[in-house]
Amino acid sequence: MNMFRRAAVLIALVSGLALTGCSAASDAPAAPATEPTSASGSELTGEVTVFAAASLRTAFDEIAAAFTEENPGVTVNPIVYDGSSTLVTQLQEGAHADVLATADERNMQSLIDADLAADPALFATNTMVVAVPAGNEAGVTSLADLANVVTVLCAPEVPCGKAATTLLDNAGVTVTPASQEQNVTAVLQKVAANEADAGLVYATDVIGDDAVESFVPDGAADVVNRYPIVALDGASDAGIAFVKFAQGPTGQKILQELGFGAP
Repeated sequence: MNMFRRAAVLIALVSGLALTGCSAASDAPAAPATEPTSASGSELTGEVTVFAAASLRTAFDEIAAAFTEENPGVTVNPIVYDGSSTLVTQLQEGAHADVLATADERNMQSLIDADLAADPALFATNTMVVAVPAGNEAGVTSLADLANVVTVLCAPEVPCGKAATTLLDNAGVTVTPASQEQNVTAVLQKVAANEADAGLVYATDVIGDDAVESFVPDGAADVVNRYPIVALDGASDAGIAFVKFAQGPTGQKILQELGFGAP
């Protein structure tokens, strides 16, 4: 066999082996597909009990709805809304909750001092406005006017009451309130029902309420309430996730659309 013929035979043998290898590879079983995930992408389950400042009602109702839509295996129990000091007292007396959000840092600190929580995080801010009944028949246009009309305020131990006191003190205005309420919702309700000529509430409270009018008084920008949130000791995994959700993009978007400031 001459040299050229021998080379041709070797080339044919190599080609045949290559084709055999390709055929064997094509006959091998395919790798198993990745396990499909749920439509929501979440396997979180359980229940969440939330205590939140009254001024967070609209925002937290929306945040809870968005949270459960993303985590369909979780049930958010009806949220307990009240004045921050009232909520903290209830927890100190043994009430159960996974999450607490207050309208100030002072009341949250009381809970931390009682060893019921640790490491809260700020997630929103708010400022005060003067609310008056629609039509403003009393003609209230300034903080000074509150001294001469029927005015309702939050109680001093409540965050909205402390903020109102600071705002009035800074302006040198003395007001004898017709009543002192345990949460900001009660103040707004009295103004909306025309039971008072004016009240100091948060800027977020009056949004979308046609029963009242409002204005930002001088000095309001200097009195800012900072809202902390925390997962309480013994909180469920779902409760911890709720806290993170409120701090995350969706929670922050809801809060800012409702008038809350960034933390």
